Amino acid sequence: MIFNRIVLLLLSLTCLVTACKIEYSFTGTTLDYNVTNTFSIANFFNDSGGGPANMGQLFTEDLKDYFQRNTQLELIQNNGDIQFLGAITRYIISPQATVSSTNSNQPDRAGQMRITIGVELEFINMSNEEENAKKTFSFFKDYDPRSTTLLQVETELVEVIFESIIQDIFTSTVANW
Repeated sequence: MIFNRIVLLLLSLTCLVTACKIEYSFTGTTLDYNVTNTFSIANFFNDSGGGPANMGQLFTEDLKDYFQRNTQLELIQNNGDIQFLGAITRYIISPQATVSSTNSNQPDRAGQMRITIGVELEFINMSNEEENAKKTFSFFKDYDPRSTTLLQVETELVEVIFESIIQDIFTSTVANW
């Protein structure tokens, strides 16, 4: 009788332990790699009318690299289990702070300029259509035109802005934040 209870208790504990499954990810993804194995990223084109000539290609490659480094997904040309499509739709340079001139004959000028980039993204999850979404991601960086020119900082600022946008895309799509 006691033997039966011990066997029953051990059997119950075994079932309980095997039924409980804890999954974690150092990158924060919620991907089920049993269902989602591949991803594809269509070329993002620069539809903003501004920015560096290679901006669309740079964004596309940076997005691919980020997902390859931070997931176990395989990059394929088309029709991935998850798919990314979109375009760079905004590239704006705008003044943010004015500086008064000490000479009254000169007009006030910008003491700080801002580069803002916006990306429209369509995310398609072939295994869970409820996660499909169209969303705009945007980020900006400022620079001081009194000490540097746009040509000196544009490449670096575009890369920093892309890093932030890509992290936002990652957390919004595969980390489901």
